[in-house]
Amino acid sequence: MEKIKVDLNSDIGESFGAWKMGMDEEVLHHVTSANIACGWHAGDPLVMLKTVKIAAQKGVSIGAHPGYPDLMGFGRREMKISHEEAKAYILYQVGALAAIAKSLNVTLSHVKAHGALYNTAAKDEGLALAIAEGVKAIDPSLVLVGLANSQLVKAGETVGLKVVHEVFADRAYQPDGSLVARSQTGAMIKDADLAIKRVLRMVKERKVETITGEDITIQADSICVHGDSPQALEFVKKIKKALLEEQILIQGI
Repeated sequence: MEKIKVDLNSDIGESFGAWKMGMDEEVLHHVTSANIACGWHAGDPLVMLKTVKIAAQKGVSIGAHPGYPDLMGFGRREMKISHEEAKAYILYQVGALAAIAKSLNVTLSHVKAHGALYNTAAKDEGLALAIAEGVKAIDPSLVLVGLANSQLVKAGETVGLKVVHEVFADRAYQPDGSLVARSQTGAMIKDADLAIKRVLRMVKERKVETITGEDITIQADSICVHGDSPQALEFVKKIKKALLEEQILIQGI
């Protein structure tokens, strides 16, 4: 029987200037893919360069993490933009990270939109298609990562990209498969044991219990884990350990 395979990814490179965010080097010991901020919601050229270099040294798959131009709001505020703008935003940000990667003889493997851009594209077919077209225009071999079963992964398939369905270890789900907004009670799963049980079920059974108590079907190609605090870093370690104990193969995108 073929082993179940899954990717562990984390959003990193989100420091900016003198402001430090996250525990990137520590997290990179435990994940197989990294989504690196491209300077608009977080990150800056020096941080991008340093993060790509460290990720490459650790053999982690390197991806771009473009978002809205919203440093103040960390990319979590929705913006009304045209589809032409959305495509250009992707070209600009992913192109910047691709150039940095090229300077280090590193190849980008994937693109995952950030924050509000990601969540809006999960439901907005037009925005999703604009993002997918932008990614394909840069390099049709890039993998598009999106919320499992969302419009974003459907758009990637429509334009001919390889797609990865992403699930979240520490987030609650709505019955339609979308994430519960962070502003709502119960949006974040803070109990590590509960989160691990949910992750294993998503990977092995393709099921997750929603915030309303019903089960929905979900495809888990990649698990997003966060490591921006010592507690969260321990959380990442526990999830990885649980997957390995279940003989689930962990590999990059």
